[in-house]
Parts: sequence; C-alpha cells; structure tokens
Amino acid sequence: MIDIIIATSNDHKVDEISNLAPENFKITSIKNFMGNLNIEEYGKSFIENSVIKAINSAKIINKPVIADDSGLCIKSLDGFPGIFSARYMETYSYEEKMLEILKILSKHDNRDAYFACAASYFDPSKDLLISFEGKVEGHISDKISGLHGFGYDPFFIPKGYSETFGVLSPKIKNKISHRSKAFNGLFDLLSKLL
Repeated sequence: MIDIIIATSNDHKVDEISNLAPENFKITSIKNFMGNLNIEEYGKSFIENSVIKAINSAKIINKPVIADDSGLCIKSLDGFPGIFSARYMETYSYEEKMLEILKILSKHDNRDAYFACAASYFDPSKDLLISFEGKVEGHISDKISGLHGFGYDPFFIPKGYSETFGVLSPKIKNKISHRSKAFNGLFDLLSKLL
C-alpha cells in the first residue's frame, strides 16, 4: 500500500482524489498531521502554486505530499478568475461568486471556459518533485444548476455535454474532469516510480 498525503483541508477534494486513486494508494488529508493548512500561493500558474504547496507542506510534516491547484479560466475575461478562483470574492459563497461572474459575462457573447488542475508530488527525503497538469474545455451556462461537485461546478458545462458538472453524476465528472486528468497522470507516474 502506498500512503499518499494530500495537502488540502478541503474534504470535497480529498473525496474526489480518493475516488481517482488506484486501489494500492491510501489517501489521507494533511489535516490528520497538522492544524489548518495555510500556505501562501504566490505562483503565477497552477503548476507553480501546486509545487509551492507540495514542497512547503512536505517540509512541515517531513513526509511525501501531493498538492494541487486548480481553477476556472474564462476566455473572454482573459482567463479570469484563473489562479485566483478560490480567492476571488474570498469571503463570499460560491453561489454569490457565480452570480457575480454571470453578471459580468452578460456583456460578453463568448462563454468558452476551461477548468485546469495541476497536481504535484514532493518527497523531501529523496528531493523528488513530479507535476502533471490536466484541463477540461467547456463553457459557462447562463444559470446555476445542480448540487453535485463543489466550487464553480454548477455553472460549468464540459464540452460534449449539455449539463453542468453540478448536474452530471460524480462518476462522469471523475472520468472527464481536469482533476481526474491531472491526478490520473500523476498516479500513473508514481505507480511506476514507487
């Protein structure tokens, strides 16, 4: 069994990543080893932020760690909110964030968007760093719908589908999502290395 510690306090992410992991991987949240994870994300890309989180959290607990950074990029808004997806209107709910973005998008014809996720693994004992990035293209719906997933899922419609990630089943999302692409790629590399 390969023990993997995920550098997140977000239970939704831990569940989603656990469902993606191969059977011989045991996924544990970093909050089992320390208090609330609070690592400043000062990178300029999803990869940079995932590397910063992986290295810094692994050094704190002195164990191998996987960290990810993900976000929604809206093409007509120059990739906004991008790496600031979680920090945009930080004290507001995701429903309020989505309503504000829908208001902004009402002035734009192009609703194309994509979710991106970068997953990085760092083992401080071997100084081993591996990263993998995944992306899912789609567009922003004209309304919020569905209760599945989390974050911006209820207004993102992946390419080839007519419903949002909030409506689509977790099984479908786990097959096609940005996070599944990033973590499946990373787990595949780790399976070969570990």
